[in-house]
Amino acid sequence: MSFRFITKSIHAYLIDYPVAIVLIAAPFVLKLGQSGPVAVELSVVVGVAALLLAALTDHPTGLARIIPYWLHLWVDRAVGVVFVIAPFAFKFAGLDAWYYWVLAAAVLLTTSVLNAPEESVAMRPELGRRAAG
Repeated sequence: MSFRFITKSIHAYLIDYPVAIVLIAAPFVLKLGQSGPVAVELSVVVGVAALLLAALTDHPTGLARIIPYWLHLWVDRAVGVVFVIAPFAFKFAGLDAWYYWVLAAAVLLTTSVLNAPEESVAMRPELGRRAAG
């Protein structure tokens, strides 16, 4: 069994919108901002951008389906890199820093290591076969 199980549908239904909402709400629930207001603002801004990205992505829950899914994944990975760098760049400490490092690990793990490759049309075993019936 492959450990790369996060398909386009799983990403669309179970990750995009819930994570965006968590990014918006979590800083307030966790009382982030001890290192400065940027610790809260960065998460909220990325959360709002994530909602917009999900709505514009060509996947099952996309509303406009303008952005290709592969580009969506690369934007997610870039956000993961930003989350790694943010604690150093903005001098976050304690929970503020750990919040972003845990998010970075989750985003990069989800979009790179656990992400299932998309099956191309040419690779589908049923391609060219007639349906029984």
